[in-house]
Order: sequence, then structure tokens, then C-alpha cells
Amino acid sequence: MLKMIATLKLLDFSLRMFVIPLSVASIWLTVTNHQENSSYGKLDYSNLLGLRYMVCVSAISAAYALVAAVSSWVKRLVTKAWIFFISDQLVAYLMLTSGAAVGEIIYLAYNGDRKVTWSEACSSYGSFCNRMKIALVLHALAFSCFFVLAVISAFRAFSLFEPPLPPQEAEQH
Repeated sequence: MLKMIATLKLLDFSLRMFVIPLSVASIWLTVTNHQENSSYGKLDYSNLLGLRYMVCVSAISAAYALVAAVSSWVKRLVTKAWIFFISDQLVAYLMLTSGAAVGEIIYLAYNGDRKVTWSEACSSYGSFCNRMKIALVLHALAFSCFFVLAVISAFRAFSLFEPPLPPQEAEQH
């Protein structure tokens, strides 16, 4: 059991540290993403609310991952399994929503929406779309780390309690 706890602690720390460069790279790719087109003008990440949302969530996730990685080695905070459980869940959900928002932007940029007469934009802004896809992949990798972290923190939080008794045994007590 001690070996499993040590392995989980190392995996937890490693995943949190892995999230930081992924999030920073995603932020950098997004913030520096802009392209100018003579026909349609300049496109910048700040023109799209979903990209700004992903940048904010990536910054929050990187900062939280750093704080949580350091905190995981502080004895008093390690016993607060519920804090890690709730905050890991929250960050994972934020990352999921921001990734979904950017995924929708990428889908519309490549395919448009004929029903509302939006044409696709990636033929005119190919470089912008490619960088957006790479940023989304990095964001998805960081989300995957937080998904695993959420499972680990759930295990830690719920393993503090005894499993429920089967119905027959519960009636006897």
C-alpha cells in the first residue's frame, strides 16, 4: 500500500509539472497567433472570445498546477485531499469547456456554416488556423493530464472512508 501511495504521489507531481509547459506553449501559440490578409484584413487571437477564454484557462491551469505540485510535498496540505479533489475537478472542467469552445471555432473556421452564410476562413488564414490547431492539441494534452489528476485526487479523497456496507449487513447493525 505504501508503494502505491508513493507511486501515486510521484505520478501526481509529474503530471502537474507536465501541465505547466503544455499550458505555457498553448498560451504562447495562441497569443502570438495573428495573420493579415489583403482581402479580409488582420485576424488576431483577441478577435475571438473563445481563444481569449482558452488563454485565461491555460494560465489558471498552469498556475494551479505549479501551486498544487509544490503543495503536494507539504505535509499539512497533503492531508487536505478534498481541496485537491474539488480544485482538480474544477480545473479539468474549465479546460474541457475552453477546449470545446476553441474546437468549435476551428470547426467553423474550416467548414463555415452555410445556414447563417458564414464562409470558411482557413483558406484565407491558413497559418492562423494551423497554429490554432496546434494550440488546441497542446491544450487537450494538458486537459488529459488534469483528467488523470482528477481521478487520482478522487481516489485519494474517497479512500479516506470505509466502503459502504452491503444492504444485508447494514440492516443487522
